[in-house]
Amino acid sequence: MIAVYTSPVANPAFDTLQAAESFQQAGMPADQAKAVARAIRQRGEEQVTNSGLAVALAQLETRLTNRLYISLGVLFAALVAVGFFT
Repeated sequence: MIAVYTSPVANPAFDTLQAAESFQQAGMPADQAKAVARAIRQRGEEQVTNSGLAVALAQLETRLTNRLYISLGVLFAALVAVGFFT
């Protein structure tokens, strides 16, 4: 088992070829070294950072707020159309 430290922030510059070569130099078979390097790369790409999550939540909040205002506007227009306020 190989212990690998991954930073909490994904590293898009992770060099899979260099990692695979390092694993091979340590005695790992070539196919296995390439698979492990690819898995590490994918793991880094799948990580969610705090700032990324904050941005996604802010975008979601904006979309939900906009939908709420649109829905309230449509409801108000419908109530006016049926003469609710007269």
